[in-house]
Amino acid sequence: MVRGIDMDFVTIGNPGNPGDTRTGYPPSADPYGCGAVGYEYQIGKYEVTNAQWDAFVSAVGAPTGNPPDAYDKSAYYTDAQQPTNNVSWYEAAQFCNYLTSGDKSLGAYLFSTNPNEFLGIDRGSAISAYGIAYVIPTEAEWYKAAYYTGSGYSTYANGTDTAPVAGADTNYDDAVGQPWDVGTGTMEQNGTFDMMGNVWEWNESLYFGSERGVRGGSCYNWGVDLSSSAVGHYVPYSEGDGGFRVAVVTPAPGAALLGILGLGSAGWRLRRRR
Repeated sequence: MVRGIDMDFVTIGNPGNPGDTRTGYPPSADPYGCGAVGYEYQIGKYEVTNAQWDAFVSAVGAPTGNPPDAYDKSAYYTDAQQPTNNVSWYEAAQFCNYLTSGDKSLGAYLFSTNPNEFLGIDRGSAISAYGIAYVIPTEAEWYKAAYYTGSGYSTYANGTDTAPVAGADTNYDDAVGQPWDVGTGTMEQNGTFDMMGNVWEWNESLYFGSERGVRGGSCYNWGVDLSSSAVGHYVPYSEGDGGFRVAVVTPAPGAALLGILGLGSAGWRLRRRR
């Protein structure tokens, strides 16, 4: 239970693991590969649900700020245990701040007041102030939790190079037609559920200066979009039909992450139907 919200986490160990250097994994041109994380951390066993989101809103009010169109949509799929959706990156950041401090504006994600605008990220200061930081996982943290086998990397989060069964193991390829309740399918190799399909998930990492990454595919996507080579990136104020899961860091993960970030102009296109 975190500030009245029931949440489950799994521990991702093996700190200092090498990154995935297979050609094209991921498409970003990282010479060290993706998935290398120098510290132990935890990540949400499930995507954040509508019930958890509603508990947050009931406690401190809905996220607000500039630009207004980052905060003006509600979940399209509304069942309590479905993953929350239509969430902007800024809204996810305020949820994580609440878990850290009890305040939407205080935590690893820095927001000004009057108007409430995003300024940057400082995980180190949040850990120093609160002893723990609840965060949107970086791409490396997300990637490791999904694809790291303990000795290398698999193409899919099931620990193999074979796509899971749509509608049984995980939710993709329009097998269900909408996000299912979290935890419905088969547990993945590191104890998580739905890092393949269901809804796209935000990560903390930057693309093209101001966009933020998304991973994992959705209930509408094909199997290739669930794989380790598939990555998207969207402007952080976009409220597409994706969601997020939360990571937990307690040691200082290297240098503090702090940046003043601008806004891009691309839209979020999550649904890819046949």
